[in-house]
Amino acid sequence: RVFLRAINQYADMLNKKFLDQANFELQLWNNYFHLAVAFLTQESLQLENFSSAKRAKILNKYGDLRRQIGFEIRDMWYNLGQHKIKFIPEMVGPILEMTLIPETELRKATIPIFFDMMQCEFHSTRSFQMFENEIITKLDHEVEGGRGDEQYKVLFDKILLEHCRKHKYLAKTGETFVKLVVRLMERLLDYRTIMHDENKENRMSCTVNVL
Repeated sequence: RVFLRAINQYADMLNKKFLDQANFELQLWNNYFHLAVAFLTQESLQLENFSSAKRAKILNKYGDLRRQIGFEIRDMWYNLGQHKIKFIPEMVGPILEMTLIPETELRKATIPIFFDMMQCEFHSTRSFQMFENEIITKLDHEVEGGRGDEQYKVLFDKILLEHCRKHKYLAKTGETFVKLVVRLMERLLDYRTIMHDENKENRMSCTVNVL
């Protein structure tokens, strides 16, 4: 909780002194996002790994600190305004790590950042190629490392499709992209499940699907 308060004071200072065009400090903002995501993903806050009694005790006393810092990260991202493009594609990986935390409200609040990144890159270059390449590469790495689940896949699909369909220029390309990522996620999850299967043919078939 002490660390969280310190990070929030750092965030306040960034918003007050280092956000406008004349004083914007890319490195400070970069440090903030990496620090906040590292805080959110640290092992000692992953409540689902604790016994139900320990989890209830922590929630009762402190609440879920991941949700608190996650909402702050989301707000800080939206505060960036015209500076957002400077963080694409570098911030895709850290934001993905955050959205993969198995906490439903956190996921619902932060997955829309991906659409914002797509939109931001599209306005700048008329495509979102950098974002797309980065999320596919990082997703592969994260799912193989044990993160991601069926609920994440469903939420990703639903939230991003809703956002894309409302956008004049991203409706078609956005939908194609979302379907591609969801299909990849399905195959990566299958592959992860079957990696320890005795049956070599099953493993080979899943590998071929991923490729």
